[in-house]
Amino acid sequence: MTAVEPAESVERAEHRLSLGTEAARVLATTTKTRPQTQAITPRWLLRRLPWVEAAGGTYRVNRRRTYEAGHERVACTALSGRFRVVPETLAELPPLRDCDDEDVLSALADRFEQRRYEPGAIVAGAGEATDHLVVVAHGRVSQLAAGEYGDPVVVDVLADGECLGTEVLTGAPGTARYTAKALTPVIALTLSWQAVADLLDASPSLRAHVERNRDRPLPPRNKKGEAEIAVASGHTGEPELPSTFVDYDPAPREYGLEVAQTVLRVHTRVADLYNEPMDQTEQQLRLTIEALRERQEHDLVNDPRIGLLHNVHPSQRIHARSGPPTPDDLDNLLSRRRKTRLFLAHPRTIAAIGRECTRQGLDPGTVEVDGGVRHLSWRGVPVLPCDKIPISRRGTSAVLALRTGEADEGVIGLHQTGLPNEVEPGLTVQPMGTDAKAITSYLVTAYYSVAVLVPDALGVLDDVEILR
Repeated sequence: MTAVEPAESVERAEHRLSLGTEAARVLATTTKTRPQTQAITPRWLLRRLPWVEAAGGTYRVNRRRTYEAGHERVACTALSGRFRVVPETLAELPPLRDCDDEDVLSALADRFEQRRYEPGAIVAGAGEATDHLVVVAHGRVSQLAAGEYGDPVVVDVLADGECLGTEVLTGAPGTARYTAKALTPVIALTLSWQAVADLLDASPSLRAHVERNRDRPLPPRNKKGEAEIAVASGHTGEPELPSTFVDYDPAPREYGLEVAQTVLRVHTRVADLYNEPMDQTEQQLRLTIEALRERQEHDLVNDPRIGLLHNVHPSQRIHARSGPPTPDDLDNLLSRRRKTRLFLAHPRTIAAIGRECTRQGLDPGTVEVDGGVRHLSWRGVPVLPCDKIPISRRGTSAVLALRTGEADEGVIGLHQTGLPNEVEPGLTVQPMGTDAKAITSYLVTAYYSVAVLVPDALGVLDDVEILR
């Protein structure tokens, strides 16, 4: 049964003086693009990391031996608006360093009380007796000191489990060195020295551990916490010179290569008959490889074991002084290391940096990266976009600062090349054969990791507000 054309169409065809375009297209060859995707990003982290060969799939980072008294940061959990200290993390505090008695740590965690402070409230005053250990569970607290001429200066900003008054864990009040002032609404967990004293009386093992840590001085070390190398200078005559040696970390970290994999399936009929003008298998592999590389960059940023956000040393983790990422905050982050090669931030964070510079009347400038691509910079260091850095529900994100390269003891990428069926460095496509349904399978695999050679190679400006 043939469809009857509308009268209007027949009339137009009768009055046409040449072949119409609709009819002509049945004889024409179309010009086609290769398959497009929105998921591809610039992947600046993968492009700017120096990639180092990890023979045997493992890379060991040897360092000088380091002595640390503790990071003075604990983890907190929240349930139904109530915060609680994670007991095991109390062992990060100097008086409890290396304490492995779970019952004692749990008893301490149970004695914390939750308090709230409004913006501007004084949490502790300089020179006053500190009768509470304070853990900042939520919000930001500024530590203020008197400057050279009596004006207040910001020493540090505390957040995310950082502590005040750890000397309370010895069972006696101490004296606050700085004034602690709430910058935002703050939820703090507090532990009184009296509660600690009661627990010390009830637990001889805890008292012995605290006294041992108090009376055990750390070996000589430099400002980075590394074992000191004794050197004499400025002497005359023939004094006896110091003898020394360089001690090594007895348990260096080893990085194994991570893996991202998928199985690509292509029907043989598609591969055989529909390969003009583009190879179907090639296009399928191209898009699959792009997805693997995107996952690779995501893992290098966010993986709990190797991700950069999870491997920042506590001394290199700082907080914004006022919320948004200001030029002062970038300077603070930049000053924590030598030879910072790049900042890495979410594109919306970069926009927030630009807004703050504009608000202060500053021109951050731009620099060329990779042959002419211009990016926002600060002090000549490019601020490169990475949409793998998460944005929280509260509208906060982070800015990473990296020194890169083995020669500069920086951050490096790890891979292994020369693998069988390798199509890109560290990425293989292994044919798996054709099954009974005439479907050919390919195992597509990427091997990678990232290593931070020394702690100050990587820093982060945490919880910056980007929605203001």
